[in-house]
Amino acid sequence: MTLTKILPIFPLDLVLFPRQELPLRIFEPRYKQLVDDCMLSDGQFGVCLADQNNQVRGWNGPKNVGTIAKITKCEDVELDGMQVQIETMGRSKFKIKKIIPPSIDLPENYDPYTMEGHQAISDLNENARDDDKMYLRAEVELIPEIDDNVSLNQWDHLIDLWKKKTAKQALPQVIEPAALDQILTQYYLTTDTPTIDYVYSLAALGAQDPEELQPILEANSMEELIQRFENLMTIK
Repeated sequence: MTLTKILPIFPLDLVLFPRQELPLRIFEPRYKQLVDDCMLSDGQFGVCLADQNNQVRGWNGPKNVGTIAKITKCEDVELDGMQVQIETMGRSKFKIKKIIPPSIDLPENYDPYTMEGHQAISDLNENARDDDKMYLRAEVELIPEIDDNVSLNQWDHLIDLWKKKTAKQALPQVIEPAALDQILTQYYLTTDTPTIDYVYSLAALGAQDPEELQPILEANSMEELIQRFENLMTIK
């Protein structure tokens, strides 16, 4: 039986992978409402790469596949309570089945970094129903984790691809092999027991844009993941 649930959705300019940490500073009123609601429930919301081609009431909507983020810590940044710092951990992947639009449209010339922008959102929210939410929500279907093991041969292959791409992108500067190994050590990617989390981290290290990581997140098998990693490491 397919498991579905309703999740608050936070579109961001990044891709969150399962078991990765994600700190966020929250200052927009609609996302402060999201955090408040999460803290009163199970502390979970969905993180999706923002999709500028998918507008929902004027706001950037989400890509179709994302990752559940669990809030592990929440504290005010300032005494005025205008900003909140949260720490989160990635959990299961999900696929959006149905979008639940926010209660308010994107105001004209909205600037989330100003008091005027905050006031504009607050004024719009006062006219919404009490049970409406300023943030986007979605009915989502949880995606099973890839449970295949990463062999050492596969990992060595992926490392080799990453090294070749990194060295080629640095030209005409020459990066010595020892320097590449040092980078892997710095990011805790030197291992004899690789897991899928290592593949996710290496992909993030080799990507130049969050859009390049969305296909990695959407892979549903180890074979598909390896193929998409190879595509990511190919310089077009």
